[in-house]
Amino acid sequence: MNASIVDLINVIVIYATDYLMPTLLVAFILAVIARVLITIVIRQQKRFVQEFCKRVHQHIFDTPDSRGSFYRLFKRFLAVTYFESFELRAKYKRRNQDHIMTIEDRVFLIQDGIIRLIDDFLKHARYLRKDEVQQPDFHEITNSVFNSNPVFNRVFGFFSMSRTNDILLILPGIFIVAGIFGTFLGIMRALPELTGMDITDAVASKAVIDSFLIKIAFALSTSILGIILSVIMSFLNTLFSPDNTYLEIIDSFKSATEILWNKSDTNQIEETHGFKTDRESEAVDAFEVAIANMYKTF
Repeated sequence: MNASIVDLINVIVIYATDYLMPTLLVAFILAVIARVLITIVIRQQKRFVQEFCKRVHQHIFDTPDSRGSFYRLFKRFLAVTYFESFELRAKYKRRNQDHIMTIEDRVFLIQDGIIRLIDDFLKHARYLRKDEVQQPDFHEITNSVFNSNPVFNRVFGFFSMSRTNDILLILPGIFIVAGIFGTFLGIMRALPELTGMDITDAVASKAVIDSFLIKIAFALSTSILGIILSVIMSFLNTLFSPDNTYLEIIDSFKSATEILWNKSDTNQIEETHGFKTDRESEAVDAFEVAIANMYKTF
């Protein structure tokens, strides 16, 4: 049993010392790519929320005394934001197919994610009651909708964003541990060479010692590499942290939604009065078509 364990350790020592540093570099490159991808998805959500908030605040500035249905206002601003962010771009660049959808939209399914986001928000908004004394918890609603979005919660629609982010956060510590592990492996591989040293032969002994020191120095370089990668990865995790951006998204959207809620006096669902302009009516129609097309694909 002991012999089998020793043989296994020897195999690990031989192969780990040869492939540990390349593995660390490959893991670092993949981690940087994953961090960039997560940042792109989060910033696309932030961009849509900023456009939505900008239209809400402009509406408050232009018509401070107007009243109406919360659901109608909410749907109108969401639809207009979607329409001007995607449909108008496709309409005015229809002769150039490459510009109808940006590379980010194609790769990260941004438009599909926004459609699902709006549809989920409207489903929640339908069941809010204006006659209740307590105001709805829009922070909880916003957080729930963003967390349950199947597009924005996965990179390329496959990798879980939250789990990927958790792995990226622990990678700096793993790099340091892997570097120290590589140093011990290098020392273990170099130590047996000292058994072949003949103290009566000074020249041969010097050659053995020199070879041993070279291997020890190379083993220490694994720890140095692990520390360097850990420092860089920690900096990237801090600089491109999605947590602060996500909180900013939630707070901004919640604030704009509360403004519409406080500005409204009802929450009627029926679209009896239509919308204010042809552009807004066109935006709502385009959004409803997008919703219908989305459900046809499933």
